Amino acid sequence: MPSGFRVKRVYEPVAEADGTRVLVDRLWPRGVKKQTAHLDEWAKDLSPSNELRSWFHADREERFEEFSHRYAAELSAPEQRERLAELRTKGESGTVTLLTGAADPSHSHLSVLLDELTAENAKKPEK
Repeated sequence: MPSGFRVKRVYEPVAEADGTRVLVDRLWPRGVKKQTAHLDEWAKDLSPSNELRSWFHADREERFEEFSHRYAAELSAPEQRERLAELRTKGESGTVTLLTGAADPSHSHLSVLLDELTAENAKKPEK
């Protein structure tokens, strides 16, 4: 199984190629039963804070760029760096599918989270 990260809506069918399935939304997605979600982990602490999420949802189109900067700043906190490192380790050993309920994952916190995971991989010192 190739290593790395994929992004998928939680409403899409489960696939063997998903590997480890991690929901990265703070709120549980509407209409999805916990028993049938087939999650390996719910990493809600890696999602944007409630305050940032609410601010962004008030005007998603106009605020996406500023939201991205603010969320990246939240992810720079030491406890978030640890959570990112744990998730990155999972991605190094196999496919990790980051799941969201967002209608447009490319214009959501998922794109920022994926950038942070990729950026950290690029910064890793060589052994």
